[in-house]
Amino acid sequence: MLMRTDPFREMDRIVQQLSGTSGTWSKPSVMPMDAYREGDAYVIAFDLPGVSTEAIEIDVERNMLTVKAERRPAGKSDGVQMELSERPLGVFSRQIMLADTLDTEHIEADYDAGVLTLRIPIVERAKPRKIAIGGESGRKQISG
Repeated sequence: MLMRTDPFREMDRIVQQLSGTSGTWSKPSVMPMDAYREGDAYVIAFDLPGVSTEAIEIDVERNMLTVKAERRPAGKSDGVQMELSERPLGVFSRQIMLADTLDTEHIEADYDAGVLTLRIPIVERAKPRKIAIGGESGRKQISG
């Protein structure tokens, strides 16, 4: 149901982790995700801990789903000196090509405990259906 659009994205993510660089709007970091089918819907879950809902953008253009998010540093007063900073900051993005069998008009999005979950219904024509064979005439009738 999904197609990866950038085969080198995982390598970029590893390089960014090793070098300690953050994502920018022109070169965002990748966000981890899971994708699976659950009943009559396709579910995609993105890890975005520490990101507010206002900093998340979800767009669909034709069959291209784009999710962008930005994690900004926490507001600190002038007297604070950072001793250790391991949590990644910056811009995170993921683009996913959705199959024609998914209903992009009815995507539902929920955000809970740092996980953005998208539920995309599967269109009726893509669901399995039985085909009945008629009597003597041999006509076939599709039941949906």
